[in-house]
This record gives sequence, C-alpha cells and structure tokens, in this order.
Amino acid sequence: MAANVTLRPDIQAAADRMEQRIGAKREIRKLTDYLWEGETVRHMVSGSYGNGMGLVVLTDRRLLFVRDGWTSKTTEDFPLDKISSVQWSSGPMSGKLTVFSSGNKAEIINVQKRGGKTIADTIRERLASGPSHPAAPPPAPVRRPPAPPAEQPAVSPQTTQREDVFAALEKLGKLRDAGVVTAEEFEAKKAELLARI
Repeated sequence: MAANVTLRPDIQAAADRMEQRIGAKREIRKLTDYLWEGETVRHMVSGSYGNGMGLVVLTDRRLLFVRDGWTSKTTEDFPLDKISSVQWSSGPMSGKLTVFSSGNKAEIINVQKRGGKTIADTIRERLASGPSHPAAPPPAPVRRPPAPPAEQPAVSPQTTQREDVFAALEKLGKLRDAGVVTAEEFEAKKAELLARI
C-alpha cells in the first residue's frame, strides 16, 4: 500500500488483517467509491470472481466483490439478509467461498485461506442469529363464542354464502400476513372459495 494513501479506519483495520493484498491494492484504495453511506467494513480478502482477481469485502450490510481495473470495473454484491447459506472449502494454498443468495449460487475462488474462512464463519454466525430466521409462530387466534341469535330480517341463502366466503377470505388473508400460510396456499384457497359464489 502506498505510504501517502490514507484509508478510512475500518478499511485500514481490515487491510491490516489481510494475509496478502496481491491483486487487490487498487480496490482497497478505491473501496469507499463502492460503499453505501454509513456502511462499515468488517473483513477483506483477495479472490477471483468472474473474469478477474479483485477484493472480497464483508461489511455490516453485505458481501461485496470489487474489481477496479484500469479498463473495466466489476462489482457484485450479496445483501446479508438475502444470503441463505455459505460454504467454505480450502486447498493447500487457497480456498473457495460459495454463496447462495436469492436462489443463485456464486463461487469466489483463489481466496486466501485465513481471510476466506473468517468471512464464511462471520456470515454463518449472522445467519444463525440474525433477522433472516423466522420469528416464533404467531399465537393462535382467539376463538370467541358465537353471539346469541337475534331477530334478524330474512336473508337470502346466496347473501349468507357470499358473506361466509368473504369472512373466510379475510381470515385467510390474516393467516398469510402472519406467515402461517404461503402466498401460493392463499391464492389456491381464494380461488376455491370464490368459485362457490
């Protein structure tokens, strides 16, 4: 790293922990251009993704790959709340970080062993304790006893059936919003109920 370059403290601390910076020096110097406002760098390691060597960065919000070449620039990011799992495998000299995010799989290769394992372990810890895990299921709805029958004007059977269907749809919508039923289950049941009227 050039002596006259002053890095942000979080970037400097992550750079100091890197085993080597080969293939990532320019990216470290330019990293602030790729960060979001208020984003904090936790770990960095060099690695290859797609067509070139670059910098793998773990921040408090995402995993980011940056390649800032003289003729081309490449960035790919994986928001932490979208990562479903991460795998780490290593050989004698380097390793491979495999990220599963939003149904996609990305492989970052030639990753320095110690730094790559640290990033994988940190993401796993977040997955184990973070907001991406579903909360406890909502409490069961409170069942109220039916109201005593009252004198009501005569209502046609068709009107009663429509009201029953709409009441069932309302309850089903609440179950979907609470995460008890999936959107697909909701749509299937909705179609079935609407076919009755």
